[in-house]
Amino acid sequence: MKSVVKLKKINRAVGKAICDYDMIQDGDRIMVGVSGGKDSLALLRLLSDIRERAPVKFDLFPVYIDPGFRGSIAKDLESSVNHIHGRLRVDYTDYGLLAHSDSNRENPCFLCSRLRRKRLFEIASDEGCAKIALGHHKDDIIETLFINMCYSGRIGTMKPCQDFFGGELTIIRPLAYLEKSEILKLAAIFDFPDFVNPCPSDGVTKRSNIRIFLNNLYKENRNIKGNLFRAMANVEMDYLLKNTL
Repeated sequence: MKSVVKLKKINRAVGKAICDYDMIQDGDRIMVGVSGGKDSLALLRLLSDIRERAPVKFDLFPVYIDPGFRGSIAKDLESSVNHIHGRLRVDYTDYGLLAHSDSNRENPCFLCSRLRRKRLFEIASDEGCAKIALGHHKDDIIETLFINMCYSGRIGTMKPCQDFFGGELTIIRPLAYLEKSEILKLAAIFDFPDFVNPCPSDGVTKRSNIRIFLNNLYKENRNIKGNLFRAMANVEMDYLLKNTL
């Protein structure tokens, strides 16, 4: 019974995000970025379920960009996704190796992410997908705000729905209203497989540092996370500095 209640709550949150940002229209062909993490597996599962009951018709095209590390999860991930959702396209690259090479020691995550994103854009264009769904959730959006402020000196984050190239391509984030803890509950309900991330930077990134900082804040006051999320839509421009620095 508890599992049913959790699923209803999760589905409502995803449905509200899709509705609030008008993410999906009839006839859409949506690429789903799959990484092997619980977030992207949850995204694929939830969108598949929504497709079965939605009043509009849309297609899903799951894609995994393999970064080229030893211990690749590609074959196991492909088998898992194919069994439940149909064909997973695997694109083999050396982006992770290039990003962690001696010529790029300072910020491997930035380069790897940029190269993988560029490749997703290329595949989307080739496959006729005008939208790419990514598994970023509420915690990711808040963390990105702090990463940009602390490491780039700017205020900004990932939008739940964001156009690129003059609207030719749109990134949607249907999990934007879900917290990581809710996604982990969903993963437990559906018994998602565990895939070990082969990236040598896993767990030692700028995002990891920001996550630790924020989790300490959340322990002090359970309202802080919600307040931070709402604050990004409640910006008082009159009380910000002029761009003269």
